[in-house]
Amino acid sequence: MAGNTPEHQDNNPIKTPEQQHPWERRTERWLWNSRFLVMLAVVPSLLGSVCLFAVGTIDIFKVVAGTLSYYLFGSDADIHDTLVPDIIVAVDIYLIAIVLLIFGLGVYRLFVSRIDIAEASNRKHPFNVASLDQLKDKIARVVILAVIIEFFRAVVDIRFATPLDAIYLALSVLALAAALYLMSLGHKDE
Repeated sequence: MAGNTPEHQDNNPIKTPEQQHPWERRTERWLWNSRFLVMLAVVPSLLGSVCLFAVGTIDIFKVVAGTLSYYLFGSDADIHDTLVPDIIVAVDIYLIAIVLLIFGLGVYRLFVSRIDIAEASNRKHPFNVASLDQLKDKIARVVILAVIIEFFRAVVDIRFATPLDAIYLALSVLALAAALYLMSLGHKDE
């Protein structure tokens, strides 16, 4: 490299603003600022995340209120059939909220600006992503957890009609365990 001027990999030096034609400078500034279009995805993702966190929390409070009502005040509604599925649904809602949060903050960091406070506190924080592939990978992990939670919710409601149904359930659980194991092998270094 000649001097302190950064160069592209194809050895074309980056022009200083004084070397650029005014039209070229304005066009490149406009192109560079177009990265702020991702805010159309970031803001709704964060708002959706807030909504889902609120819904999940309200659902948990309803479960707690129903449980207290059942045990302390002798409510007529039996909570035993709905307690676990309701909590599982709330956890699933929280996981989807986390996906939206990771997506929104990850896209912001990749296209707009680094989140300095997150980088200063913990470089390996889920919001600190270095590439779209890393963002996709982090989102995929949470989505897989959400699918597993959804599978667990479906399993809670299963009533076995034949022994073959139990074998299918066992094979499904084995397949999920294998998927989690393989997923953990790919992320040992993190």
